[in-house]
Amino acid sequence: MPASSATLHVVATPIGNLGDLSPRAQEVLRTVAAICAEDTRHTGQLLSQFGIATPLLALHDHNEEAIAGRLVARLLAGESLALVSDAGTPLVSDPGFRLVRAARAAGVRVSPVPGACAAIAALSVAGLPSDRFVFEGFLPAKAAARRERLQRLAGETGTLVFYESSHRIADSLADMVQAFGAARPAVVARELTKLFETVLDGDLEALLAAVQADGNQRKGEFVVMVQGAGDDEDAKVAEGRRLYARLNEHLPPSTAAKLAADLSGAPRKALYGG
Repeated sequence: MPASSATLHVVATPIGNLGDLSPRAQEVLRTVAAICAEDTRHTGQLLSQFGIATPLLALHDHNEEAIAGRLVARLLAGESLALVSDAGTPLVSDPGFRLVRAARAAGVRVSPVPGACAAIAALSVAGLPSDRFVFEGFLPAKAAARRERLQRLAGETGTLVFYESSHRIADSLADMVQAFGAARPAVVARELTKLFETVLDGDLEALLAAVQADGNQRKGEFVVMVQGAGDDEDAKVAEGRRLYARLNEHLPPSTAAKLAADLSGAPRKALYGG
């Protein structure tokens, strides 16, 4: 039995188009005791568009652990709350995990109010296989860590889904070319549901060139989707490249390529041209 009659509602908000805030979401946001928001100023502007005056509480990465207990206490006392992020579905690369976990541990009902999610919206229009996909969120900001993460994903057979910022979109695509190969099919979705929405498809090399050539394609918020390694041979080459990149840090290139080929089963010439 629930420990309280109250509910923590996890509410999806628009990623751009205000029309995507569902009637149910509006009703929940009007009737809860308070709304926990990643940025109260941003959420306040959204609520004002719908005439919603519910009190706002700041909940973000820096304070979530400290205030989760107090919020759970309010829920246990019978006050229903809502959790929103700046845009889209909370907890998808956004704060909220600690609060949801604490509420569930306390026996509080946690209920989703579904709506917009940039990753799912992008995947639905990408034309890439979507029966299996791997959501990776934001890649590391530092180049070395980003390249290492991509190398580890090179053999993944499901479609890869990433979030990326305008500051790093070109660098991330360049690193994907190196990790996955220039010919790997991919899609770059930018500013979904907004005025300047674009969805570009092609191989990674072509997408990198398109983004580098057009400054407008380096503005806004991005979802990058990369088709997975297609078959056993592709997976072997991807794994061989990953191993070669690591071994090459400590061994001569020809030796690193030979070992990587032996361990992965990939052709040596696909790993090292020397």
